[in-house]
Amino acid sequence: MKTFEDYKKQQMQDPELVREYEAIQPEMDVIRAIVNARTSQNLTQNELAKRTGINQADISKLENGTRNPSVNLLKRLAEGMGMSLKIEFIPKQKV
Repeated sequence: MKTFEDYKKQQMQDPELVREYEAIQPEMDVIRAIVNARTSQNLTQNELAKRTGINQADISKLENGTRNPSVNLLKRLAEGMGMSLKIEFIPKQKV
């Protein structure tokens, strides 16, 4: 049986797919950071919604990638989890 990593490695041989994959990485990093921060505190979306005043449905949309958050919204989420928001620019890796 082929694992996901095997499948991904095979698919990443396609240069067009690699470009698309890399293009969505920043959005995926934001989604992953939100979910990881929330789950590391054992918070449900509903609990985070109550802490932040952000509708639970909107938190769900952020986490499934159907809504892009503003910096202010990210700050509210961080505050609701007792965290601070850090955004950074990093050099691209040379191929």
